[in-house]
Amino acid sequence: MATRNLYLAGLDAGSGKSAIALGVMDLLTKQTGSVAVFRPVVNDEHADDGDPIVTTLSEHYRLGEKHRNCVGVTYSAVRSDSEEALATIVDRYRSLAERHDVILIVGSDYSASPTPIEYSFNTRIAVNLAAPVLTVIGGYGQSPKSISDALHVASQQAEADHAVQLGSIVNRVDPEQVDRLRDNHPDVDFVVDDPAIAAPTVAELIAASEGLLISGDEEVLTRTVGDVVVAAMTLPNLLTRLADDKAVILPGDRGETLLGLLAAHHAEGVPSLSAVFLTGGIRPDPNIFDIVVRTESRLPIVLVGHDTFEAANLAGSIEGSLANGDDTKFAAVLAAFYDGVDSRSLLESLQLAKSTAVTPIMFEHDMLERARSLRKHIVLPEGAEPRILRAADVLARRGVAELTLLGEENEIRVQAGQFGVDLSNVNILNPGDHEIRERFAREYSELRSHKGVTVDAAYDTMADVSYFGTMMVHSGMADGMVSGAVHTTAHTIRPSFEIIKTRPDAAVVSSVFFMCLADRVLVYGDCAVNPNPNAEQLADIAVSSAVTAEMFGIDPRVAMLSYSTGASGQGAAVDKVREATELAQRRRPDLALEGPIQYDAAADAGVAGTKMPDSQVAGRATVFIVPDLNTGNNLYKAVQRSAGATAVGPLLQGLNKPVNDLSRGATVPDIVNTVALTAIQAGESN
Repeated sequence: MATRNLYLAGLDAGSGKSAIALGVMDLLTKQTGSVAVFRPVVNDEHADDGDPIVTTLSEHYRLGEKHRNCVGVTYSAVRSDSEEALATIVDRYRSLAERHDVILIVGSDYSASPTPIEYSFNTRIAVNLAAPVLTVIGGYGQSPKSISDALHVASQQAEADHAVQLGSIVNRVDPEQVDRLRDNHPDVDFVVDDPAIAAPTVAELIAASEGLLISGDEEVLTRTVGDVVVAAMTLPNLLTRLADDKAVILPGDRGETLLGLLAAHHAEGVPSLSAVFLTGGIRPDPNIFDIVVRTESRLPIVLVGHDTFEAANLAGSIEGSLANGDDTKFAAVLAAFYDGVDSRSLLESLQLAKSTAVTPIMFEHDMLERARSLRKHIVLPEGAEPRILRAADVLARRGVAELTLLGEENEIRVQAGQFGVDLSNVNILNPGDHEIRERFAREYSELRSHKGVTVDAAYDTMADVSYFGTMMVHSGMADGMVSGAVHTTAHTIRPSFEIIKTRPDAAVVSSVFFMCLADRVLVYGDCAVNPNPNAEQLADIAVSSAVTAEMFGIDPRVAMLSYSTGASGQGAAVDKVREATELAQRRRPDLALEGPIQYDAAADAGVAGTKMPDSQVAGRATVFIVPDLNTGNNLYKAVQRSAGATAVGPLLQGLNKPVNDLSRGATVPDIVNTVALTAIQAGESN
């Protein structure tokens, strides 16, 4: 079948095409695993590397193609000979299309010619690539009449160039105008403006101003700057003009004002600034700067060489971009895209068949969609941890789950303000709340009365966020818990053993990792909990892991790993695996399950053809059960590093209600995925 494609063409320079490209790519990768991005024309300096759209989409969606395979020609080549450039574009596109099912083509950036001419050149390229055109029009600051005129121009131009116009998206529309526009243009999609998407980050302003970070936390540099205020007045008057996400531009010799801003930034009920830019290349007086350093504030303080007027003009002219790793902005972009675009209609118009393969990106997409549909309530005990806060922002924006953060509310909100995190749709609960804490203490003492736990002792125990969060799950206040970004595994899961306990059909609590390889997702268990399970426990791990695989759409073919395949080996270790295999087969005779089997025989069809030619599992296993924790932990980490795989988990299985542990090195996407997994577990356990 011919490669499906879509040409994203902006009608004007301010269309916000890159944000729409992110949304369209998100949609396409849900449908099929073999997707690529192609840019027909790029800036000269991006011919071999560095085009922002190609880089961002390729890295975020792990598309796999080298940058040079995803670009056509430079603007210089177009200006030199447009016909020859067009021929080169077609050749390079066809070479890429040979390897993929779907290509998202993102048009040029309007840096070399007037708008009508360049839009026409894009539609000509689309015709030569046999690609339907999805036109993106900038709606920011535009009246309904201007938008209607732009839609008419785009339609006329596409028709004149014999291009197939699939549809139009008007981006960054005034929320007050969107209903009227939709009534007037029912076949057009309108994406409402979210100022946070176009706002630059502190890091982008530092780069644009050639500034130097002299104090503050580098992690905060991803925070967006909503507006700037010039400190050309006394501190009391300046304080009345502060707002969340504002950056202050301050002459470098105004040290007393800097100290006042720092104090205000950390005060309860005062807006949280995004940064302070000190102008004129003037460093604060050493005595004042010593106080700044001693505050250990996260607030970025940046030294710039420009004078105050130049710095203010520069800051006002910078528009934010999308870069891989900016999870909060990505979440905002996707939330706006799916709210404004009829994604089902767009997919139907492209006539894309759903892929039967389960790629890592598709696995993550499906996981988030399922979690979103379930609307479960997940508690996050480590409420003030920066990664947890950022993940909570992403999860709330995308509607993955209802969330409760545990901790002292003022501390959490101050931390959230430092990082520009929006917690307006997130619950905050202080475990010190006497009414709930006392109730939990009574319930916990009853559960642990056989261990001599008194109500007073239980009251003290409930001050621990892991115990408090587990009691929330036990009592039904929450459907699941995710912790471990700061706490150890033992600290996270010990309360669940005491309070939630194992399911009646489970002999042991165990874990699995979802190993997301380039073209498939595998299940590895148990790599995190049981050091040396016996045969009965190993059989239980196998059955539980198969059930978990089924829960997440993976057809379970279970390989019981050992250093020997079939009947060839002897010894206590292989005998344990052999016994566990027999026990698991008796418990679930319907499962495709094989053991003992070596990893190569389980994973490689060529090896399997020699060692176990008649096996249903050998060469095509999807669930790998390791004999002990030493083997499992090393196996998943080796595959993760050597194959560039993403490990999602560990996911605990065997508990009556879901509690899951994070690695202390967990990233924001790791936390988002684990919360989604937990929500799905909660939905399946009901």
